[in-house]
Amino acid sequence: MRYAVVIEKAGNNYSAYVPDLPGCIATGATVAETETEIRDAIRFHIEGLREDGLPVPTPVSRAEYVDA
Repeated sequence: MRYAVVIEKAGNNYSAYVPDLPGCIATGATVAETETEIRDAIRFHIEGLREDGLPVPTPVSRAEYVDA
């Protein structure tokens, strides 16, 4: 599955979250590290849902850049 991820600058590091997986977050010192961490967090989150017998949310969020 392919989930939309939001990465934000957070002081001296970066944070990421997945809108379709509430509670799935990660941080890192760089964007690349944050991408790696959120990828691992997504896998871990989905594994936990499955182990608990809960449904895995279908990815529905999209991210776009909009010129203002």
